[in-house]
Amino acid sequence: MITLTDVHLRYPVMGHVSHSFQRMFLNKMGGLLRSPESRTSFVPYVDALRGVNLSLVDGDRLGIVGHNGAGKTTLLRVLTGVYPPTSGTIEINGKVNALTDISLGMDMNATGLKNIIFRLVFMGHSFREAKRAVDEIVEYSELGEFIHLPVRTYSTGMFLRLAFAISTHFIPDILVMDELIAAGDIAFQEKAKERLRTLFDKSRIMILAAHSLDAIQANCNRAVILSQGGIIHAGTPEETLAAYKAGAR
Repeated sequence: MITLTDVHLRYPVMGHVSHSFQRMFLNKMGGLLRSPESRTSFVPYVDALRGVNLSLVDGDRLGIVGHNGAGKTTLLRVLTGVYPPTSGTIEINGKVNALTDISLGMDMNATGLKNIIFRLVFMGHSFREAKRAVDEIVEYSELGEFIHLPVRTYSTGMFLRLAFAISTHFIPDILVMDELIAAGDIAFQEKAKERLRTLFDKSRIMILAAHSLDAIQANCNRAVILSQGGIIHAGTPEETLAAYKAGAR
């Protein structure tokens, strides 16, 4: 179960920015915050999320659409705990697996074998769970003896195969994805599609933010349109995608 109640996320834009840039934020995206270093100076801020209300239960597959900068990735990062909300409440019941950056937590100088442990522990699994998963992940990745070499020696395809094999090994309660993943060569991509289908089917809740409307249509039973950090439409994928195509952005 996931419940977001009036969730806002506001963050300052630090550093030197032009007056025209500040005016754009004031007019469209945010306003001014008092600088923590001064009682009289202010810095521009961005309202990345604005009053998001969302409730998901067991069986929901939610698609999120919106143009670049609408807040899709920000919302996913709030759901996965990367960003705490500025205000509002988030209640999540279940283990979350975020496939937003499948290489996060990996060490390029360590072997593939060690990176299996590093990545799984980074994802919140215990060392015992990670060690038990090693053999299956090695087999799935099809890296053979390369698994004993530093991952900096891998080709891009080999690295993606390992990262994907690790990140999708365990089936989570709540699966969060930012676009569909393509990993490795064509043969491995077909294998990866089957793995993703299993995750989609067996996760209790799935959230997919994607530019591919076909992916939303094929994999989701609910959908929302995000614009300037707020949900402006919610409904079935058919209703929502029709509204999005019609320009409700």
